[in-house]
Amino acid sequence: MQRNIASIFAQFNTGTQFKSFKPFGSGHINDTIKVETVGDANPDFVIQRINHHIFKDVPGLMHNIALVTNFIRNYLKSVPESNPDIEVLTLIKSCDGKNFIKDEGDNFWRCYLYIPDTISFDKVDSSQKATEGGRIFGKFQSVLSELDASLLTVTIPSFHDLEKRLETFRKTIKINRVGRVKDISEEIKFVDERAEELLSITRKINAGEIPVRITHNDTKFNNILFDKTNHAQCIVDLDTVMPGSVLHDFGDAIRTAANTAVEDEADLSKVSINMNLFKAYADGYMSEAHHFLIQSEIENLALSAKFMAYIIGLRFLTDHIDGDRYFKIHHPDHNLQRCRAQFQLVRSIESHYQEMREVINTLGKKYSETKVA
Repeated sequence: MQRNIASIFAQFNTGTQFKSFKPFGSGHINDTIKVETVGDANPDFVIQRINHHIFKDVPGLMHNIALVTNFIRNYLKSVPESNPDIEVLTLIKSCDGKNFIKDEGDNFWRCYLYIPDTISFDKVDSSQKATEGGRIFGKFQSVLSELDASLLTVTIPSFHDLEKRLETFRKTIKINRVGRVKDISEEIKFVDERAEELLSITRKINAGEIPVRITHNDTKFNNILFDKTNHAQCIVDLDTVMPGSVLHDFGDAIRTAANTAVEDEADLSKVSINMNLFKAYADGYMSEAHHFLIQSEIENLALSAKFMAYIIGLRFLTDHIDGDRYFKIHHPDHNLQRCRAQFQLVRSIESHYQEMREVINTLGKKYSETKVA
């Protein structure tokens, strides 16, 4: 194994010599390995085997990552006291000048410069961390708002398109592959009662009323690297970066960061939106994003949290009906349990919705005044 990893690492233009390796991180999709190099002054690296069964267009995915990281790097070079080597991922080219290599088993590999002295958090346990999370994702979108989204490849078509998700859901109900429809009438009713309101976001995006921008599309909190002072330093896991709506990023961040419970919580009494964390995240986000957002985006930020909890719950429910063919499960009703937790979060958001809108409106006014000043 060591010999194989050393051989793969040698195909990247690192200017260093392989010393040792160890598995790294807790990701469930790609295989991630930290490589230590010879010489105390030399940097270490991270190599990843890209799961091409999930990500079908690896060249397109790597094109997106290279374009985005280079753009952010060039921006940071113009900002005093910034350090691009630790504030954005550094993609290392192969010895023949490509962004990835392909091994003898047709596996795709990439290489990044390792960023030392950082930590990530699976759970948000303070308003300060929530503000930092909002700030860095707002900054990420703000910087990339200057890059033409049409230059990126759409690697996962219709990823957050609710019209397509509902169409698939209704087809799956008709097929009823494993006979589960009879037991989920309440969940189906829940979907139907809210579909029209939440379709408004997808329809506005498709009509051009809400712009398509470059978005991360996986804004869970552990995709942020923090430094030792709990300052958000770098955003990672860029596999899903592609054209999309800022609403999807903001909504999914709130769905995960401001949720009082885990995504598959069985005890629904534990599931709710933490308004203190919502306010903190929104404040950090708006502090960076206010200058490029247009009114139709700001007006729908609060609704986007409900939208993302709903669409993720819908995807869990669809997979449950279909016999659990997409998401990995740990017991027969795991997807239904996940769905119910997400729908409970939707209910909690509904009970706080007006307050959430007021928070966004207040922040919009606060930062518009700052912009004018």
